[in-house]
Amino acid sequence: MIKVNIITVGKLKEGYLRQAQEEYSKRLGAFCKLNIIELAESRLPDDPSDKEIAAALLAEAKAMEKYLTLKDTKNIAMCIEGGQLSSVRLSKRLEELSLSASTVNFIIGSSFGIDEGVKQRADLRLSMSEMTFPHQLARIMLLEQIYRAFSISKGSRYHK
Repeated sequence: MIKVNIITVGKLKEGYLRQAQEEYSKRLGAFCKLNIIELAESRLPDDPSDKEIAAALLAEAKAMEKYLTLKDTKNIAMCIEGGQLSSVRLSKRLEELSLSASTVNFIIGSSFGIDEGVKQRADLRLSMSEMTFPHQLARIMLLEQIYRAFSISKGSRYHK
């Protein structure tokens, strides 16, 4: 069974989002070993400079490092400049990745994004949409899409 890590900066604050995460985590248990890794978000002033943002992203990248370099791991950076995939194509991509990796990491950065070094090392850069979503909601949307992808692979009626 493939291991899927959601490596995310920050915690879910709203109860309804935590409930949604729990529901999709439970559903995904039939398809993969899911881990949600919440990393501390760097503290920044209200109006941070570019230098302060870069330092924060670098600190967050260092916290991610131990997960990104694991053997037999593929990394997917969730970022605005990434390509978009349909649910069916994401399903096929996860099937392909599972042939060469035992773990797939989905990386969600802070509201300022992901350090460029992490993006450069990613096996795939993926964008959910050209629209902007709150990072907490994006996590739930990603969990739903991963569940949908596995459901498609197994021929479940969920995708219909």
